[in-house]
Amino acid sequence: MSKTTLTPRLALLFGAWLIYLSFGLVVAGIAPLVPQIATELGASPRQMGFVFGAWPLVYILAALPAGALLDRIGVGRGLLLAGAVMALSAVLRSLAGSVPALAAAVALFGIGGPLISVGAPKLVAALFEGRARGIAMGVYMSGPALGSILSLSLTNSLLLPLVGGDWRDVMLLQAGFVLAGGLVWLGITLQPATRRVLTGIGTAGKYDPAAFREVISSTGVRLVLAMAIAIFAINHGLNNWLPSLLMGRGIDPVVAGWMAAIPSLVGIAAGLVIPGFAQGARQIPILAGVVTLMLIATLLFQFDSGSALIMALVLQGVARGTMMTLAMLLLMERRDVPKARLGMAAGLFFTMAEIGGVMGPVMFGTLLQASGGFAVPVAAISAICLALLALLLRLRQRQG
Repeated sequence: MSKTTLTPRLALLFGAWLIYLSFGLVVAGIAPLVPQIATELGASPRQMGFVFGAWPLVYILAALPAGALLDRIGVGRGLLLAGAVMALSAVLRSLAGSVPALAAAVALFGIGGPLISVGAPKLVAALFEGRARGIAMGVYMSGPALGSILSLSLTNSLLLPLVGGDWRDVMLLQAGFVLAGGLVWLGITLQPATRRVLTGIGTAGKYDPAAFREVISSTGVRLVLAMAIAIFAINHGLNNWLPSLLMGRGIDPVVAGWMAAIPSLVGIAAGLVIPGFAQGARQIPILAGVVTLMLIATLLFQFDSGSALIMALVLQGVARGTMMTLAMLLLMERRDVPKARLGMAAGLFFTMAEIGGVMGPVMFGTLLQASGGFAVPVAAISAICLALLALLLRLRQRQG
């Protein structure tokens, strides 16, 4: 990598990281405010589960077209559009007067979200190779983790008191942050050096069904896509309900917010280190290892002990910060995925993954309401971890 392109590449990586940080900020923005929102709008746990699942539901329909769009218009304009749509979603949330209106505002996020979660890996895959690619993916994936930390830790302790206890104003603050991140990205992409790098990435031209069949024809690719469903069901189910789970144990909302940020904080460190070692034959064993850590975390969540909860949060963070990155690396580095179709492949990955993104929080909320406690929904997450390990074993057998 030459000195003339090193700085532009790092600038683009930083810009993508900042947009992805905004993504995490808005995604986690509702979780610490569930008591206030549910009280004002009269929402049941099941209804809040559907609110959490609204944007992944739209994401399922939007991710593949978003990947094809990015292959045509390029990452620069794609990420800028993502920021604009995510900011609009946050503004509309602040105006919602009913549960359906809130769900609709959250659903809009599902149109902008895939542009960043598809665009960032496409950018990294084009700019970095080998171990540097794994490290770069870990870097940009720390963005949503940090955004989640900011939402979970600061909402009840700082932002809500700052705006007089009005959750709607907190949503407007989130929208302002997203817009600021979009402006920084725009400034980066307007620089001549970074524009040349983005132009060098190129586009894949017009989408055609044959290209889709080319990507989906491999059994290995289909196994990775099934794994994506399981990973997102685990992450979305636990992430959205974690503050409520902790508050259900009698923990103060402010303390619960800080505790809920522990997995994101741990995930940043894990995401920066572990993917860099996941090369070649080590990818599947390493992913299996972090899934096992998530399984152990879900079992520890069944105990009321404070030390068990802390250990569960730490282990969850290691897995949460690395599972999606490692699965994406498995897909991006497959020989049967053409480089010109990486955007489409990533779009397909997230299309399938967000089936789990819908299933996780909706299932969790439904089981919570039906059982009256968190033991049953957490046990369901444990079962999904076991299913994910079975898929990894199958993929290892096919590659072995």
